[in-house]
Formats: sequence, C-alpha cells, structure tokens
Amino acid sequence: MRDRRIAPLLIAGIAAAASLSAPTPATAFAASGPSAAEDPLRPYTQQQLTWQRCDADSPAGFECATVKVPLDYSNPGGKRIGLAISRLKASSAKERRGVLLLNPGGPGAPGLHLPVDPGMKFSAEVKRQYDIVGFDLRGAGQSSPVSCGLTAEEQSDHPYKAETFTKDVERARTVAEKCRAEAGDELPHLTTRNSARDMDVVRAALGEKKISFLGVSYGTYLGAVYLQLFPQRADRFVLDSATDPTRVYRGMFQDMAKADEQAFTRWTEWTARQHAAYGLGDTPAEVRKTFWDLVARADREPVLFEGRKITGAGIRADNGTFFHVRKAAERIAALKKAAERKNAGPSGTPGPPQESDGNDDNYVSIAWSVMCADTRTWSHDPEEYRRDAIRDKARYPLYGDFAAAIAPCAFWKQGSEPQTEIDNKAGALIVQNEWDSQTPLFAARAMHRSLRGSRMLTVEGGEGHGVLGVDTGSCADKSATAYLTTGRLPAEDLTCRA
Repeated sequence: MRDRRIAPLLIAGIAAAASLSAPTPATAFAASGPSAAEDPLRPYTQQQLTWQRCDADSPAGFECATVKVPLDYSNPGGKRIGLAISRLKASSAKERRGVLLLNPGGPGAPGLHLPVDPGMKFSAEVKRQYDIVGFDLRGAGQSSPVSCGLTAEEQSDHPYKAETFTKDVERARTVAEKCRAEAGDELPHLTTRNSARDMDVVRAALGEKKISFLGVSYGTYLGAVYLQLFPQRADRFVLDSATDPTRVYRGMFQDMAKADEQAFTRWTEWTARQHAAYGLGDTPAEVRKTFWDLVARADREPVLFEGRKITGAGIRADNGTFFHVRKAAERIAALKKAAERKNAGPSGTPGPPQESDGNDDNYVSIAWSVMCADTRTWSHDPEEYRRDAIRDKARYPLYGDFAAAIAPCAFWKQGSEPQTEIDNKAGALIVQNEWDSQTPLFAARAMHRSLRGSRMLTVEGGEGHGVLGVDTGSCADKSATAYLTTGRLPAEDLTCRA
C-alpha cells in the first residue's frame, strides 16, 4: 500500500533463520504423502476449505475462508490457530495460471481485503491469470488476533531524553510484560518464518504446486523468507519497497534515520529554489535554520495545528515528511504560519489520548511480537539504547533519537528460532522508489544482493513508500505486469523515471 503511515516502531521489513526442531523445508509441507504419521502436516496441507462471501459490502465474487495452521510447527499435533484468507478468482478460466498472494507490510497490516482494495489496482492481464489472494498474518486482523491491551501512550513513539529515560525504560518493560500476560504461549511462534510456513500451507490447501507473491515493505521480507525456505514452490515474486534483510530490525530503524537526513538535505535545496512560493529561505542553510527554529519554538510552546497541539518532537516524529518535497514545503510553511499566528482562535480543541478499546492495539501488538521474536539481536541492556540514542541524535538530528530509542524487545523472551539468513539465487523483481522513507534505496539494494537471482527496478525521482498498484500505466507497473504474466525477468536492472 502506498504511503501507509507506519509508526517508527513498525517498519516494513524483517527476519528469521535455520530451523531448530521444526520440520525442514524439504519435508515440512508435502502436499501428498503416505500417511499422516509420516507427514504430520498432512491434516493441514490437505484440509478442505469452506468459502463464503466475505461481507455484504464487498463484490459477490470476493470469497473468504479460514485455513487451520499449527501454532508451533515443531509440534503440529498441538494448538491450532485460524488464518483468515480471501480470494478473487481469475477472470479467465482458460488463461488462469495460479494464485497471487498479497501482503501489505507492517508487520501486521490488514491484508484480507487487499484483492478488492481500491488503492491496489491490478492490470486486466493479471486479473485474468491469477486468483488474487489476501490474508491476515498470524496474530493480526482476523487471524487469531493478538491484543496486549496497550494504552495510547504505550503505542506512541517517544524520542530519547535524558530526563525521561527511566520512564521510557519502564514503558518498554510494561509493553513486554502486558504482551507476555495476554499472549505468552503464542509470542515465541509469532514469527516471519512461521508466517512463511503458513503461506505454504495456504498454497497446499488451495491445491497449488507453486505460488506467486506481491509483498510491500515488510511483505518483501516475508517474501524473501519464503524464497529461502521454499524456493522450489515459488513462482513469480514481486517485492515492492524492499527491506534490508541483514539489518532486522533495529538496524532498519537506524537506517530510516540516516535516510531521513538525506531526504531533508534534498528538501532544503528544493525549497530554497521555491522561496517565492513558500517563504522558508532562499538558500538551503536558511531553510534549515527556519525549520529548526520552528522545532525549537514548538518545543517551548506547542503549535495548534489542524485541531491539535504539536511539539517540536511531534514535528520530527513523522519520518516520511521530507521524502515528498512539495508536500513537506506546504506542511512546514503552514506550521510556521500557525506558530506565528497571534490572537487567533483555535481551529479545534485537542483531546486527551484515547485508551485502547481492546482491539485497537492489534497492529502495534503484533508488530512488536513479530519484530521481537524474529531476531535475537535486540540488546537487553538499557544503557546500550541510551548510548545509541545519544550517538544517533548527533548523527541524525531529525529522527535519530526516535529510531534508537529503547524498545519493548529489550525485555522480550526470544523467539522459537534464530534469524533467517537470506542468501539464494531465487528469481524475484524488486521495485523501489529513489526517495522512500521506510525502506530506503540502499536497503532495497541490500535485498537485491541477498536475492542473487533477482532484478531491480528503480524509480528515479520516485517519492514515498510503495510503488505499485496506483497507476497500472506507469513504467514500474508495466514491468511488474510483464513479469507476472510472462515469467520473464528483465535481462538487467532497470531504471524508470517518476
């Protein structure tokens, strides 16, 4: 999905590695086998699905079903959970090739209704050849959802401050303890590796030998993990706005801060050339000074803007601002005018933070659950987070103290398996905007290096997070359609202009 606002703690990429006691990829999902005793996953891979119309507001042909999967793949006879899936059948039975699974990122963003989402457009050729399949990740949406009962404050982003660090540590500890209390038995198994296994159960339950896949943001990491575990069952994989699989997850956040500074420098240069329109300064240095003066002023006295009060930290918190130069100039100019307005009546009354009502925190709960369980590289020393935040605030003043702030993962019990190393020759098409706030261009290039059989298409001058699905006539969409419908990757890496 394009430009979904992903809080700094919820990037789009992520991790998981060599199997411990779980079944190996070669035997884990045999769609056929002599007996259930020899193939403990047979009850899952050969289950019969019951399809029904998803809801009255959706097209009649949009069907939903529940796929049963084991919570713990090393114990298939243990607890089962339900995975909500949907499909929009191929429009041509004659041309039908198979299924195209979708994932919008997160981890944990709702994916069930993606096949009919008006913001996700598919070409007629793709619709003819594929059943387009959506699903909610395990623990998310309608797939046995996890809720930790987090308050609005506990779901918010907080920059590092020396005077609040003790409180920040306790907040992170509380989030981890709440999740452990609400879903302790499930947490070790809410991993990308297990979600990839879930995808393969879906494949088998749908009666398919192979699956194709379109993943955005975190979905690119999920796709890469599937390619690592099940390369022989992967057909055509498109990865839109790719994560760096070697930097999960803390490194990804810190890379976002680095990219934010690069985008800010570009923005000051562009905005200086537009001084007549925005009045923010006629040199990059003047634009930079105007911005930081505004931040300092808002930290002293919050700015009433669009019905709520915004601090300087609040202005910095949206790390996607400066990747859209025109929108950023408009926003900063409007904030500056609001800060300078005197004796003006408020445009609205800011309300208090709202408490979670039970399900509202699912997105944040599952995101932390996946990110904390996927990798064992999170430090458990609060002082290491303090040192990193101080260092990164100096390196990357815009966002460094947000990206390096202490996370609940500092107090999380480890997941069921180590992190997955992505290193294979599987074919895939990676599409990437040059100016992406969540998964920077250099991150996508790292994914390209890890998937040695992939090709990469870069949208030169492209702004924002997410490339495909908005304009089926764009260069990037045409290239993705060509790959999905013919199976032929470009002979070499490509560049399109925005």
